[in-house]
Order: sequence, then structure tokens, then C-alpha cells
Amino acid sequence: MPFDGIVTKAVTEELQANLLPGRITKIYQPTDTELVFTIRSKGKNHSLLLSVHPVYARFHLTKERYPNPQEPPMFCMFLRKYLSGAMLTSVAQYGMERIVCFDVETKNEIGDVTHLRLIVELMGKHSNLMLVEKEKGHILDSIKHIGILKNRYRTVLPGSEYKLPPAQNKQNPLEINGDVFLQQLDFNAGKLDKQIVNRLTGISPFIARELVRRANLGSPQDYKMAFEEIQQDIINQQYLPAIYQDKKEDYHVLQISSFNGEIHTFTSPSDMLDAFYSGKAQRDRVKQQAKDLYRIIHNELNKNERKLKKHQQTVSHAQDAGKYQRLGELLTANMHLVKKGDSEITVINYYDPEQAEVVIPLDPHKTPSENAQHYFKKYQKLKNSKVAMQKEMEKTKEDITYFEQLLQQIDVAGDEDIEEIRDELRDEGFLKKQPRRNHKNKQGKPKLEKYVSTDGTPILVGKNNRQNEYLTMKLAHHNEVWLHTKDIPGSHVVIRATEPSEKTILEAAQLAAYFSKSQQSASVPVDYTKIRYVKKPNGAKPGFVTYTNQKTVFVTPTKEMVQKLKQK
Repeated sequence: MPFDGIVTKAVTEELQANLLPGRITKIYQPTDTELVFTIRSKGKNHSLLLSVHPVYARFHLTKERYPNPQEPPMFCMFLRKYLSGAMLTSVAQYGMERIVCFDVETKNEIGDVTHLRLIVELMGKHSNLMLVEKEKGHILDSIKHIGILKNRYRTVLPGSEYKLPPAQNKQNPLEINGDVFLQQLDFNAGKLDKQIVNRLTGISPFIARELVRRANLGSPQDYKMAFEEIQQDIINQQYLPAIYQDKKEDYHVLQISSFNGEIHTFTSPSDMLDAFYSGKAQRDRVKQQAKDLYRIIHNELNKNERKLKKHQQTVSHAQDAGKYQRLGELLTANMHLVKKGDSEITVINYYDPEQAEVVIPLDPHKTPSENAQHYFKKYQKLKNSKVAMQKEMEKTKEDITYFEQLLQQIDVAGDEDIEEIRDELRDEGFLKKQPRRNHKNKQGKPKLEKYVSTDGTPILVGKNNRQNEYLTMKLAHHNEVWLHTKDIPGSHVVIRATEPSEKTILEAAQLAAYFSKSQQSASVPVDYTKIRYVKKPNGAKPGFVTYTNQKTVFVTPTKEMVQKLKQK
């Protein structure tokens, strides 16, 4: 994921054009590593995301909605104290490094003008964000504290002096010409893309490989021309933000000329980064929030799978019930031949067409009649256990389906959906019930995912059992169309129309397939029927329904189609 110095420069220039001058009106911290600033500039509100996530570190304007915790973290409260209402006066990149400074002007407690600097360092797991007193260079606070025991080169603690990360002794690609660039390379050593990364600041392996491909393994002059071409694109801001999909996803603001996979272009670097990171970063947030739920659900699922295996063994054993009935009847018919103390008896098996003999084991301590009763009792016990176990198997299979459904729902859940799943597990007794401060919110109507088909028909999607039941059992009208993946855990989908077009049905089916366990599959079967044919059995698990009069379509879900319907 090449959020390199070039991407940093492109986003910095975008922020300079959109946010300066701007007033910081809101600050909130959705997670331990992310901050969202609302900045009012040029008559519009802009949302600026600053992330120091160890894998998804980045900064850009965002259109995504991030959850605002009811109790803000300490660092968020600290930033509000110093930056709420402050004027953003400058956004600047340090050289071609992934370090960006946001200069702000504000007033302190006694009304004096104060100049502060918010510094964002995007360096993988070492990424950090700190507020610095601009004139003195002292750190007021940082999102991550780093003491002398963690880093001997510099400390990042309140009161310590801000110091840049250690220099890597690389050349700034915008400050050298093609001849100097060639002097950096050893053509006899090979691996020129790695040499370029090691010698130039802000160049990722992704762009280094692009430079080598443009040179096409030609002469040094070809490499010089390729370098100068990329250099001029950066200087002249000739950007083409795009996501490149092949075996894996990559992105960049420079045009990648020799790519053979799918290319999705965007109007701005921020739109590109929003599209690339939103799902990934959200999945990471959800995984962190749902870590305990994964453990509990997996444990319950494994327990029920073991229980089902035992039930199946019991039923298999009960298949021999008729054998014991026959032995009891044969023994009863030949009771006159048995004496107390016999350990076995050989009799003619009149159940066998060939009238073969069969040996019946006996308990020598029991009378002939007691031995016969023993076989009849064993037959009855196995017969009854088979009926009971079959009922238990059905219940266990329902529980397994329920837990698989919950795992699927967590996989497609957003930040707000997780709390609804957590509430459901409390209601079902799998989590300890706790008093909730936002009890009123719990009783409110669930928020559903809203989409619009190509012809303008609204489509609603439930992403957990609470949303599914509200959508199907309460909100939808009896003649509207309901969809669900066939025999696959997934979301309930409702088309808000009584006679939708075939294209709308196919688009809604894509949504049902995308928000299911078969999200990555091709030709996913999706059933659809009228709401009036969908029923919830008495005593069924949350989200479980039965339906009739259905038709089936086969679709292949794509992320692009889902995003398109969401944007509409």
C-alpha cells in the first residue's frame, strides 16, 4: 500500500487548496489511532481524517461517517481544549517525507494569540501525531507516548523537544536532475528498483518498479528520461488518482502505464484513499470491537458441532434397535429351550429367508423371561433415543446455523452494528447483561443500509438479526419484494416496490449476495418472494424466517456495484 512521499505531497496540495484558511469546528476520536477534524473553509464543512494506524496510517479528506464515542478519549479532549475554534493557516510537507505539519493560530486562556503545530508522521507502526508549541518546539502531547526505553534517538513525551525522525541520507527526487539520478545507480549490481527506493526520498517500491518498466531495461539514458518524466509529473501536479486491481490492490496518484489489471480512477487523491481504505480500516475497527464476540460465538459454534457429532453417533447406534427386538422375539419363541444359567442359545432365525441359525447371548444370572425383557427394553430405549436425538439434532443444526449467521453478520458489520449484535447475545444469554446508559437508544428503530437501484427504486438491507427482523416483520409492506441468499447465511433485503423491474431485482440480489457468506463467490443463488410469504416460526431464533412461493436468480456480487447503488 504505497502511501509514499508522492501521495503525501498530492494530498497536502489538495488540503492547501480546500482547507486554507479554515476554522476547526469539531474534533472527535473514533478509535485509538484515528482523529476526525471538521474544518469550515470557503463556506463548506470538510472532514479531515488523520490516522496513525500501524497498517493503515494516512491523512485525507473523507466522506465516510465515523462513530463519535460518547466519552471522548483523553487525547481528543486535550486537542479540543487547544484547537477548537482555532484557525488552520498552513499545511506543509517536510521535504518529500511522509511528515506533514498543520499550523494553527488560536488564543490561550488569557486571550493572547498562540501558534501551534500539529505534526503527523506516517511511518507504519511508528506513526504518530503530536501537538507542538511552534515557537519553542516543545511537545504539548501526542497520541502515542515514546519514552527513552523505547527509542534512544528521541522521546515523544509532553514537555520534551520535538525532534525529526532519524535522517535516512536519501536524495529528494525534486531537487536533483537526471544526471545526478544516474550517479545514484549501479547498473552492474542489478535490482535497480530497490536501489531507487534506497536512494530517493518518498519513492515507494510501487513507483520504483514503474520507473524501471518505463525505462524498459534500456540504456542509462532511458532511465534518465523515465526519472525526469515522473519528476515533471510530480512538479506539475499531473496526477491521475487510481486504484489498481490484479492479484492484489494498489493505488497511486501517478499514472501507472504498464498495468494490465482493472483500473478505477478518481477525481481526487482523497476520494481514492477513501475508497481504498474505508472497507479495510472499518473491518479492522470492527474486528477490534468484536474480538470478544468472535471468541464467544466460535466457542458456541464448536460446542454445537461436537454435540451434533455425538447425536449423529447415537442415532447411528439406534439404527440397530430392530435387531434387539428380533432377538427378544426369537428368545420368547424358544423360551422352552432355555435354562437359567445358560450363557447363550442357538435358535433358528425365522426372520432370515434361508432359516439360518443365530446365537443369542444370555445373562446366566437372569431367568429366560428376564433375558427376553432385557432385549425388548434395549429395543425400546434405542427407539425412543432415536426420536429424541433426531429432535435434538434439528435444534442443534438450527443453533449452528444461528452462530454461522452471527459470524457472517460480524464480517459485514459496521461500527454501530456490533453493539446491536452484542445486545442480542446478551438477550440470548450468551453474554452477561449489563446496565446500559443509552438504554433509550437501544429501544429505538435500527438503522438500515439504504441503496437505490438504477431505475430509482429504494432498496433496504438489514446487516444483523435486529435489523433483519425490523425490516422484514415490521417495516416492509406485505406486497413488497424480499430477498435472501438460498441456504446461505446472509442479510434480509427488501425492494420498496410491489412490481420492481427485472434489473432492480438483479441489483437487489447482488446486494443480498454481497452481504452474505458467499460475498467472494460467483453465481450465488438468491431467492426472492413477496413479504406476505415470509413467516417467523414461534420460538425461532432471532432473524430466522421461513418463506414460500419463491423464485431464484443467480448473481455474482461486486464491490463496485454495491458502491454505485450506495452513492445513488
